[in-house]
Amino acid sequence: DLFGVSMVVPLMNLHIKSLGASHTVAGIIGSLYGVMQLFSSTFVGCWSDIVGRQYSLLACILLSALGYFLLGTSTTVFLFAISRVPVGIFKHTLSISKALLSDLVSERDRPLVMGRFNAASGVGFILGPVVGGYLAELEDGFYQTAFVCASIFLLNAGLVWMLPWSEEKTGNREHQQDNKGTDSFSAKANHDLHLKSATKGAMASNSLFWSPWIQVATVLKRIKEIACSDLWDIFLVRLLMSVAILLYYSNFSLALEERFGVKPLFAGYLMSYSSALGVLAGCLLGPITRLYQHNTYRILLHSSTFTCTLILLYASALSIWMVVLSSTFLAFSTTIGRTCIIDLELTIGGNEASGTLLGVGQSVTSVGRILAPLLSGIAQEFSPCGPPSLGVGLALVAILIMNANKRKYCSRGNVKLKNQ
Repeated sequence: DLFGVSMVVPLMNLHIKSLGASHTVAGIIGSLYGVMQLFSSTFVGCWSDIVGRQYSLLACILLSALGYFLLGTSTTVFLFAISRVPVGIFKHTLSISKALLSDLVSERDRPLVMGRFNAASGVGFILGPVVGGYLAELEDGFYQTAFVCASIFLLNAGLVWMLPWSEEKTGNREHQQDNKGTDSFSAKANHDLHLKSATKGAMASNSLFWSPWIQVATVLKRIKEIACSDLWDIFLVRLLMSVAILLYYSNFSLALEERFGVKPLFAGYLMSYSSALGVLAGCLLGPITRLYQHNTYRILLHSSTFTCTLILLYASALSIWMVVLSSTFLAFSTTIGRTCIIDLELTIGGNEASGTLLGVGQSVTSVGRILAPLLSGIAQEFSPCGPPSLGVGLALVAILIMNANKRKYCSRGNVKLKNQ
């Protein structure tokens, strides 16, 4: 998924300008995509809870493939804008995949599995731009790249269709894992997980044949339950930490050039280096969770504190080597923090609405992506160090919120949604 997307995304601005679009028009189309993602992620995540992961994931993959196919045929700015609509609304494959993983594994193993999932995503994002840059050098390179991306999505749809969705097969696979010596599940946890999977599967198969109006009404009801639940602090922490990290990267290349006279090429290498370390961090989540005795709250609190300290180190750095040092460890702390906040959302909110919770979380991150450029622009009026300094303040607020709600996080009991 991310391998295909990361081939195309770096080339899109060049392509739309080659079609004759102004910077303003290109910016508007990019913003519309973000707005569509903001509003659609919660609805699509909730819809996946109702109709089941298989059908929602297939629909999102196929409609995203359609969007990238249309992108490969876009010879005008209007066609380019049209091609972004299905992708903007339905490109939530990663959120649904995470919800599927949360259905299939125990709460104890969830951070480890999510870490590996993020590591796989990171590998795709590292390799994609290289291949996309090579294809772009060919004649009609952008169109070929878009068609390759659409083909990858079609391949993904075939893989999803072939997955063993039968609850009986799922139960057998869990049983085999137990026999191999995996201590992840107790016999009772295995039985409960199997019952939950079977129940969700039966509900999904019935929901699939509901009329669209009933499905929409059910989606709106579930979103209302999330809005009325006591989860605002979790999402606020996610928003604050997302904006803090985005502020760190917002003017990264420009700030390094102004502060240390470093060329943008070096900044690009440093960001690629950080991405590679982020993949490694995803693979290390297993030992880290065992070290913390699977206490997600403590891991999140410590990683957020470490992130805040590293951003402060970057903002006050006196040499480029202090920036390299902060970027090295920040890659680990941010990757671990992103995984832990998702795990905490599902732990506090409960797995019954995992798709909805992940969708709302994605919407919160989208709000952060909208706010960060605005805040960064204002902060840069004062100093090149303004954006990361503001990020330090936001991260401190997030840490204080986590400390204030320590009792709720450590109880690990579900915050039941209203009417549930």
